Amino acid sequence: MKNNPVWRRWGAGGMVCLFVTMLAAGAQAQTANVSRKALTDNERGELQLAAAKTNPLQLRQFLKKMPKGADLHYHLSGGMYAETLLQDALDDGMCVDVPKLALMKCPAAGEGKPEIVPVSKAFADQHLYDELIDAFSMRSFVASAGVSGHDHFFDTFARFRAISVSHYPEWVDLAARRAAGQNEQYLELMENPDFSLARKLATEIGWKDDLKQLREELLARGLKDNVRTALEQVDELDRKRRELEHCEQTDAPEACKVEVRIVYQVLRGLAKEVVFAQLVLAFEAVSADPEHLVAVNLVMPEDGIVSMRDYALHMRMVKYLHEVYPGVHITLHAGELAYGLVPPSGLCCHVRLAVEAGAERIGHGADVMYEDRPHELMKEMAAEHVMVETSLSSNDLILGMTGNHHPLPLYRQFGVPVALSTDDEGVSRIDLTNEYARAVETYGLKYADLKKMARTNLEHAFLPGNSLWKSRDEFTKPAAACAKDTLGKEKPSAACSEFLRTSEKAQQQWELERRFHAFEAEF
Repeated sequence: MKNNPVWRRWGAGGMVCLFVTMLAAGAQAQTANVSRKALTDNERGELQLAAAKTNPLQLRQFLKKMPKGADLHYHLSGGMYAETLLQDALDDGMCVDVPKLALMKCPAAGEGKPEIVPVSKAFADQHLYDELIDAFSMRSFVASAGVSGHDHFFDTFARFRAISVSHYPEWVDLAARRAAGQNEQYLELMENPDFSLARKLATEIGWKDDLKQLREELLARGLKDNVRTALEQVDELDRKRRELEHCEQTDAPEACKVEVRIVYQVLRGLAKEVVFAQLVLAFEAVSADPEHLVAVNLVMPEDGIVSMRDYALHMRMVKYLHEVYPGVHITLHAGELAYGLVPPSGLCCHVRLAVEAGAERIGHGADVMYEDRPHELMKEMAAEHVMVETSLSSNDLILGMTGNHHPLPLYRQFGVPVALSTDDEGVSRIDLTNEYARAVETYGLKYADLKKMARTNLEHAFLPGNSLWKSRDEFTKPAAACAKDTLGKEKPSAACSEFLRTSEKAQQQWELERRFHAFEAEF
């Protein structure tokens, strides 16, 4: 023992101290174990989140695994990464207009120009490939004189618009796979099926201030034929996506478990008669196939010439059609504006008009504090349970709104339901996990806050059936049928099972609770 170097270095007193320290550590470990059992799931989740926040990379891993429920504001084409778009163009033998950095069909033999080259050239030319990735997304973008983040963001869509709709099932598959990899279970993807007949009829009929008369004439002239073709497109989209994922097989990928529905988006930057014809088509289609189509929305830049000029008229159209088709859900892009982007008068009332038109959810709502009587508006939204689909990265990239200049904290302060979404994750080069991490890092959100947002997403999903929760947006007490159950457990009671059988929404909410139990059991 005397020759042991450790003994010589520590001495007898040191060894005693070491022994006492080991005993104390054991006692602490035992106490920690008891404390762990005494902590609630939320308290343990908060400790885990606090530990993860010390390193952004650890935070991302924690939030990637955390159940997030749904992404309710997702443009299908904007959700695709530029690399996917280029591969699709290569597969289809497309060309690139190099000066415009835009995809196009290749010209006929003998009609080509030097600046138009096959997409395959980009796969052999790293510089061109990188230029196209940057042109199709916000990667490497730096604002310069005359080119803002807003301009570049919206310009990307025209550059890859020529890609065939035949790739849409692949895109839905990719969106579902990405969602599954982040513990998401439900997606509402925005897309606009073909509306060529509706556009033709609208152009032939022209504008009429009497919306009832205009609707009746559109239907009398054969608009329902366009409804049929739109529904066929959507049904085909779902069928082919499931074929790609081999969802009927026992070894189907996790993506098959992601439920996908479509929000019918209407292009509002067109002539007013065409916008109305699209809206009638959308309301008719959603009414006819609520299994696949769940809601109507208006898209295209809100600050566009037509969008600003006709905004109040568009809301009148939506309000009228909401009365004709009361069972159709409505979510609207409203308030995707910023101070200086439009004149101050243009910020007065877009969110308010959308709420008055019947919107159950608001996409973005970023300019709410510049609207007339914003506090009254937010109190009304809270009382009416109008949810805000918040896209933090998108609002930063397009509008320059972030930190204290973003209204998310104020919406939460006024009790307005809010949930996080990606908007256009491919163009923005993000995913939903990134939005959760951004919310934590920017606003210091707690684990309970994130959990509430995930639950809010499913509470406001446009799924049929009653909510799992007794009171709207209060996630404390379940509905009576499941009041005695541990939410999310493998075998609910008979009464709860029957309730779940009648509600797709409650089924998704039950699954979210199951995922939370599994996630929190790892703490």
